[in-house]
Amino acid sequence: MKKLVFLFLLLVGFACAESNAPPPANEIKEIDLPPAQGVSLIVLGTVQDAGSPHIACKRSCCKTLFDAPDPLRKVVSLGVVDKPSKISLLFEATPDITTQTKVLGNYASLGKQLPDGIFLTHAHIGHYSGLMYLGKEATNAQKVPVYAMPGMRKFLENNGPWSQLVTNENIEIAPMVNHQSVQLSPSLKVIPLQVPHRDEYSETVGFKIIGPNKSALFIPDIDKWSKWEQDITQILSDVDYAFLDATFYDGDELNTRDISEIPHPFVVESMERFGALDSEEKKKVHFIHFNHTNALLRDDSPAYKKVLENGFQVARIHEVFQL
Repeated sequence: MKKLVFLFLLLVGFACAESNAPPPANEIKEIDLPPAQGVSLIVLGTVQDAGSPHIACKRSCCKTLFDAPDPLRKVVSLGVVDKPSKISLLFEATPDITTQTKVLGNYASLGKQLPDGIFLTHAHIGHYSGLMYLGKEATNAQKVPVYAMPGMRKFLENNGPWSQLVTNENIEIAPMVNHQSVQLSPSLKVIPLQVPHRDEYSETVGFKIIGPNKSALFIPDIDKWSKWEQDITQILSDVDYAFLDATFYDGDELNTRDISEIPHPFVVESMERFGALDSEEKKKVHFIHFNHTNALLRDDSPAYKKVLENGFQVARIHEVFQL
């Protein structure tokens, strides 16, 4: 009988690993962050817009997450700290902005509750909706610079409730132009790169983040790599880290919606596209922006292990990279 019980528990364990169950609550631990030094980047979230667990999800392991949330599953965001210039920046204003700004503030140790600027990629819910917490119902911020492309700026200025943030001067739009550098300090600049995506309300950009010694590419959302007029492998050769769209591991994981309506480069496609690169180039790639169905959310899944075996990386929350 004991052997049967053990076998049953073992099988359940494998099933949860495949279906993205969270680790037991007593195994979830916050990462102790080193103090920020120089110019550095911190991963503040890795999950797709709607988070994990996903609203109305009926999968068994979504139920587990509803019952025992994983505090490390946050919507995709990066933070950048320029310690010598006393600047902290947030990339994306997600629904998890409350905890992400807190983590960024603690890491930066500059005595600020809010970042010195927020860079937005586009107008899909996980990437800008956190701006609502800068309004008078929440922190009632004063002129937080929000870096936005022309379409994103027009969307914010002409649609409520976001326009109220502008008129009340909770935020101050800082315009960006495709491929034009935004100099933030003597040691830090950001370049927006427009990419093809579902642009219902605004254009979509990724960012090249350039520090004094190293640089990073951040493209959390894009359609297929082949739709972009730029060569992603060439851009990859010009940076030291690349945080790239990995919404879906493959085309089989989503059985409730037409996946052709939400095009992204599957992880298996990206690995094939980058397969001829040498090991040092492959190591630059950190997959990010995982749908709740994506097995890369679990570091014990076969998919996760395959990514590492192929020489690539999987972004992890609270990782720190020196720029």
